[in-house]
Amino acid sequence: MTTQSRPGHGRLDPGLDAITSERRQLINIAYRLLGSLAEAEDAVQETYARWYAMSPQQQDAIESPGAWLTTVTSRICLTLLSSARVRRETYVGEWIPEPLPERTERSTGRPGGTTVDPADRVTLDESVNMAFLVVLESMTPAERVAFILHDVFRYSFAEVAGIVGRTPAACRQLASSARRRIRDSQGPASPTVQQAGIVRDFKQAWEAKDIDALIGLLDPDATAIADGGGLATTFLRPIEGGEQIARAWVEIADRRPGDMTFLERTVNGQPGLVAQQDGVTVTVFAFEVAGDRIKRIWAVRNPEKLRRWTTG
Repeated sequence: MTTQSRPGHGRLDPGLDAITSERRQLINIAYRLLGSLAEAEDAVQETYARWYAMSPQQQDAIESPGAWLTTVTSRICLTLLSSARVRRETYVGEWIPEPLPERTERSTGRPGGTTVDPADRVTLDESVNMAFLVVLESMTPAERVAFILHDVFRYSFAEVAGIVGRTPAACRQLASSARRRIRDSQGPASPTVQQAGIVRDFKQAWEAKDIDALIGLLDPDATAIADGGGLATTFLRPIEGGEQIARAWVEIADRRPGDMTFLERTVNGQPGLVAQQDGVTVTVFAFEVAGDRIKRIWAVRNPEKLRRWTTG
């Protein structure tokens, strides 16, 4: 698995460059832990608020500010994960992690000015593709934190133990359990070029309303899940079976407005599709491809989760 560099363990310069450097790492950790960039931003913002609430003497007494920031962010995320389980029980329909577009710099509106979107701070590797994030959602908060910090960001179990409040041996077991979940839920990934070709073929068959071609591209046991969050019309329950999905997608094509277009886009670092209406993204489709068939489709229509796709 691709890993990220560890946060610096030297003194944290209060200058903007040093803060930005730490913030990038914290956003990467928090997004993987929470599956929501908006919540990740809030967690990191709260971390910095706690840092600056300390006196200079208290800050100087912290031997490794980078490690302190990571610990605080992770603990905030751990608390949010516990409360998220309660919130998602009342969520309308299925909950899917927030999809991220390709990196891009967005204009500030000022002449010659640019601002880096928080999404640009998330490194899009295999630890952030939609299939991976969905499996993380099935884990307990402690499993998720132990696994992400150790397996993805290479923290020792002794360091993880200090964050989650358990022994290193317990954290090792948590990460092992999480690892099994990942292994049991995902097969060998197809090469990205092959995935892109299959997604392209799916788009063309969908636009042509070719149900036989769609069935041929879908695994017989494929699943399609949509997330409208109660804010966008969508199917509330997963659709099971390749043929059933193909028929549903043809029905979607029959009902689509004339000004809607489908475009190939990168979604969380993997080939995907977006539906745009009047140039505004209204749905993002992420895919899990196994071999030469599509195994899962995630359709995100909740406008609150598409803000990164509709601004800039």
